[in-house]
Amino acid sequence: MNTLYKVTSGRSYPMGASLAKSGRGCNFALFSAHATKVELCLFSSDGKRELQRIELPEFTDDVWHGFVADIAEGYLYGYRVYGPFEPHNGHRFNANKLLLDPYAKKLHGTFTRSELNFSYDLKSTQKDLTFDNRDNAATMPKCVVVSPLLFSQTHPQVRRRDTILYELHVKGFTQQNPDVPIELRGTFAGLANNKVCQYLKSLGVTSIELLPVQQFINEDFVQDKGLTNYWGYNTISFFVPHAAYCHSGEVGEFRSMVETYHEAGIEVILDVVYNHTAEGDELGQTLSFKGIDNASYYRLHPANKRYYENFSGCGNTINVQHPRVIQLITDSLRYWVEIMGIDGFRFDLAPVLGRDAPDFKANNHFFTSIRQDPILSRVKLIAEPWDVGHGGYQLGRFPNSWLELNDRFRDSCRRFWRGEQGLVAEFAKRLHGSSDIFEQPSRRPSASVNFITSHDGFTLTDLVSFNNKQNKANGEQNHDGHNSNFSNNLGAEGPSNNCRISLLRRQQKRNLLTTLFIAQGTPMLLSGDELNNSQHGNNNAYCQDNEISWLDWQSPQAQQESDFVKKLIALRKAHPLLNRTHYQHGLKVSEHTGLADISWLNCHGKAMTKDNWHDQSIKCFAMMLANTERSSTAEHQQDDALLVIFNAHQRSITFLLPALNGYWQVLIDTAVDSQEDSHADKKSSKNIRHPAITIAEHSCVVLRYLHSPKDK
Repeated sequence: MNTLYKVTSGRSYPMGASLAKSGRGCNFALFSAHATKVELCLFSSDGKRELQRIELPEFTDDVWHGFVADIAEGYLYGYRVYGPFEPHNGHRFNANKLLLDPYAKKLHGTFTRSELNFSYDLKSTQKDLTFDNRDNAATMPKCVVVSPLLFSQTHPQVRRRDTILYELHVKGFTQQNPDVPIELRGTFAGLANNKVCQYLKSLGVTSIELLPVQQFINEDFVQDKGLTNYWGYNTISFFVPHAAYCHSGEVGEFRSMVETYHEAGIEVILDVVYNHTAEGDELGQTLSFKGIDNASYYRLHPANKRYYENFSGCGNTINVQHPRVIQLITDSLRYWVEIMGIDGFRFDLAPVLGRDAPDFKANNHFFTSIRQDPILSRVKLIAEPWDVGHGGYQLGRFPNSWLELNDRFRDSCRRFWRGEQGLVAEFAKRLHGSSDIFEQPSRRPSASVNFITSHDGFTLTDLVSFNNKQNKANGEQNHDGHNSNFSNNLGAEGPSNNCRISLLRRQQKRNLLTTLFIAQGTPMLLSGDELNNSQHGNNNAYCQDNEISWLDWQSPQAQQESDFVKKLIALRKAHPLLNRTHYQHGLKVSEHTGLADISWLNCHGKAMTKDNWHDQSIKCFAMMLANTERSSTAEHQQDDALLVIFNAHQRSITFLLPALNGYWQVLIDTAVDSQEDSHADKKSSKNIRHPAITIAEHSCVVLRYLHSPKDK
């Protein structure tokens, strides 16, 4: 086509489409080391007609670029990239396929499922070795030229040690929320609703962690079952907020939501997927990266570059070894921080980002790039420290500044409270902030992100209601999802009208929640666990965009359980001993009380012995945290000590309190069904001076110690 636009060389940086300051004219820059030609394709305002193809005139440092005069905000575009089609050599160029700009900030239109989006003939027995010459522009969304937004300036900057994470799904959290107008449910605007924001603020969480919100699409095998990719771990555009969550259709809606939470003092953290893309394996679609420069963007099998290394389990693995790919990811992260206001990231399958050739290294180029970046080095970085490749479990091995999801905490807590033997020593390590895993000279207890449940697995209610997963609705014959859930239905599979079972289930949930919030480390609560929310036993609801996954705000006991979580979070905030900055090992002793900074007690109120730790039958012990800093300020703000007693036996235990001069106050007793009833109030307000306390079966008690006023 003959162009109607004046085209000059432009610049090779920044990447993507950059409007001139005048607003008339746009610079386009696209990385492709192996292409032979790149065409910029301009479309009509409805995206249905291709108006112009403009060859980018310059190629600098593997970047194709050009400045096109008279292009303004709102123009629609895409790319056609020419080069060799040699699958065995890793090249899959096909200029018949319209491709998305990896740096696009907004998309127009939707993805239409079509065989046109494959660069090969689906009907051929040779599959991806064939070449499809049909145009797919009609089935692809178009990139939109946008004006740059101003930098966000509203970050709350919550200290790591004070962080309380709350994992939620934008749609699942709002879809059935009675406080959200119907037309806004399932959207960023709905999540920004003032009542929703105030609910989270009243709960006490400091940071919401959103499941993926970068533009994602459905996998074909999910769509074939009449289901959808609900969780969103199938990203195709790393700079674009997911269109289905934008009620207004404008990317500014996301930023406005973030600012709403910032005004309430709540951080917003994104769950991001930079380990793979939605293009799948060699039989997947060609939507962007695969057609732009497959051999650069993806890790290919060294013996046969037709195939992809698959450390993600999703068909492909992004090639983080390539400097331009590192640039793409860091540019994307920086955009979400500086422009969208994001306060941190949770990296899905994070070991992929640290794989060199092929083993994980905590000092590889990606981590080094993050560490020296003046923007990214200052936000919260959370790793899911495992992937599906060889040597993929890397808990505790990420850079010191990172936090890591601690599945050892999750499993140890579940196993201890369901009554397994021989768990006391392991359980104590997790309560201590997993120092055996994380402690290094410059690493803190906050590095351990402690959780009982997450989106991936049972909800808290289902954890105490099902022995077996119930995933048949996923269409995989119940073969998907975890099998090692360490759950316990406490006498009946699924919902039960038995009062004894119901009471015990509520008590076990209180045990697990109390453990989460009194342990050293960074607690993460799954949304809905404070609302008695159930997924009916489905522990892998990734494809359930329906009532199975949407939070049930009208669940029985929701208010009572929510109040208990509020009390726990308030307890953690009010007692600094529960979230210490540094690891304690019992080496410091208070001059005021004679108590060590941390100690472990048996049921006789004495220090745990070596035999106690190795006694397989013991299921009751205590953790005591003492204040060893006696400044005038600390004296008024901190407790002398906290004692947390755990009893996973099926019988009550008489626990001898340490022989001290002061008195104890009960702050939490999980055996009391409501912490607000008269019995709890009476028990909590009473000063305990006698030498023993009865700890009910399957319960946890938190006590506060105050030294006798006579000795002050």
